[in-house]
Amino acid sequence: MKVHFTGSCPLLRPETLLFLLALILLVPVSPHSLLAQSPGKNARKVVQRVEPEYPYFLKNGHFEGRIVAEATVLANGSVSSVDIKGGNPMFAEYATKALMKWKYAPAPAQTVELVNFNFSVSPR
Repeated sequence: MKVHFTGSCPLLRPETLLFLLALILLVPVSPHSLLAQSPGKNARKVVQRVEPEYPYFLKNGHFEGRIVAEATVLANGSVSSVDIKGGNPMFAEYATKALMKWKYAPAPAQTVELVNFNFSVSPR
């Protein structure tokens, strides 16, 4: 049996590739229940971690999302400010409030730490 290929492949059309890329970007990376992490080998050690509130109305409504934030950490380990870099805006306030309560290990200078929060109703 011979297969003849005529025309272009529908999966390689620009509009199809853009649609697939959009789908990939919209899929949550880590569907775990509330999970906060500071990625990277050079990240400062977290001494006190406070998990963000996951309000009942969002959890009960099965609203899920991810927040990517940058925390400006003073030399003494206190978080001085939080800048939300991306994610579901419904959760930004809760992530910011929690992150402002975090304490990091002291360091010689101020640093900026990247933190991800995942809000999910699925158990770990």
